[in-house]
Amino acid sequence: MIVFPNAKINIGLNILRKREDGYHELETVFYPLKLQDGLEFIENHTGEVCFSNSGIEVGGNPENNLVVKAYRMLAADYSLPGVDIHLHKVIPFGAGLGGGSSDAAFMLKGLNDFFGLNIPSETLMSYAARLGADCPFFLENIPSFASGIGEKLETLPLSLAGWHLLLVKPPVEVGTKEAYAGVHPGIPDIRLREAIQLSVNNWQGSVVNDFEVGIFQRFPEIETIKEKLKERGAVYTSMSGSGSSVFGLFRAEPMWRDSDFPEGSFLWTEVF
Repeated sequence: MIVFPNAKINIGLNILRKREDGYHELETVFYPLKLQDGLEFIENHTGEVCFSNSGIEVGGNPENNLVVKAYRMLAADYSLPGVDIHLHKVIPFGAGLGGGSSDAAFMLKGLNDFFGLNIPSETLMSYAARLGADCPFFLENIPSFASGIGEKLETLPLSLAGWHLLLVKPPVEVGTKEAYAGVHPGIPDIRLREAIQLSVNNWQGSVVNDFEVGIFQRFPEIETIKEKLKERGAVYTSMSGSGSSVFGLFRAEPMWRDSDFPEGSFLWTEVF
């Protein structure tokens, strides 16, 4: 079976408070992109899991990969045969695009469908939440308002149809722990649920990402990308998630030069 896990962007991200368990309450909007990995699995007769990778190198112990963890999770509760898994990685790491979470969610869906496990949607959502706070989003893959630690989802009637996106991920990775270290939680004057109802033309300054202040101080090259997108005509610019990718929304096809962005940057464009 072959599936194509897609990326997402965060539109706005407010860190409201730190909980007693160490996690942070937040509110954000998840919006799906067409940027995709390729994920294939086939049944084997060894009873084992064999993981391989192409594209961006994943590295590390395969047992730590979220795709393999998704298989192990279902195999613990359902009778599954061994599988050969191949992941062609396109979505960059450390970008705030949810690539690993998407891979895991699509693995859960794929196993459920291919092997006829008939796992109800709510149960599949629970499995996904155990793998990552943003994993459940990729099961439905529609614009959503997320709260809690990102796992509480509400469908959002938001369409960016006709808008052009330019996304830039510099050769810098921002760790989640590092990102949260620079955040000062608090309730914003304009809550995201209200701000997102504004026209895209009015988002800048109202739909904000609380991670930006601390991360821009540590990685000024990321802030420079945001400013360059504005210079090139972006109506709205923001870092996605905890970074390091930055995106701009344009009314028309964006124009840029390679020299606008750090050497080695990953660039992605699409029309919604």
